[in-house]
Amino acid sequence: MADPNASPQPHSVVESDFVHHTELPTTRPSLAIDRALRWIGFAFSFLWLGVLGVILVAVIGRYAFGAGSVMAEEIEWHLCGAAWLVGLSYTLVSDDHVRVDVIHERLSVRKQAWIELFGLLVLLLPFVLIGVYQSWPYFWSSYLKGEVSQAPAGLPYRWAIKFFLPLSFGLLAVAVVSRLMKCTAMLFGWPKPTGPDPIVRATNVSALGSDDRDNG
Repeated sequence: MADPNASPQPHSVVESDFVHHTELPTTRPSLAIDRALRWIGFAFSFLWLGVLGVILVAVIGRYAFGAGSVMAEEIEWHLCGAAWLVGLSYTLVSDDHVRVDVIHERLSVRKQAWIELFGLLVLLLPFVLIGVYQSWPYFWSSYLKGEVSQAPAGLPYRWAIKFFLPLSFGLLAVAVVSRLMKCTAMLFGWPKPTGPDPIVRATNVSALGSDDRDNG
């Protein structure tokens, strides 16, 4: 237990001076988009429980009963792929993707917003739009052909997992639009900012609170 008479301990440099999340202001459209994408991501996160369950069943079946299952293996990577792909947009709106640029963290919020705007418009958005353009015919062709697994005991409807490619790119494009509106709200005042992003702010407060407990 921390000594109440002791002088307060400062936060660690990593979590107080250079907080990972860029606290951009949010807007009404961004807030609605973020809530929808976070709800979708949260719902799909339960697929990871399914992945663990299928792995457990497959391992027990193989090593306890000597019975492997191609179908179980395919269910495993189908669930894993769907959860991971849908989770991309959730990660972007939560600003939880990995950042490795230590210079970015030392800049002012406005400079961070300029870097974010450039990265979203020049790098991420074109990549996402190309992904949508290329992945939709890939899925649609599979659907029209009624593609199934090439394994004799595999799953039918191989097109179902391929559908998550255009879906994930589409959701990611929507997340990019939300992030862009936050950047333009910070830099140009449009759309009208409604206050700090509650999602990122809550994450930062949680991180700093955890740091306090560690130093306590």
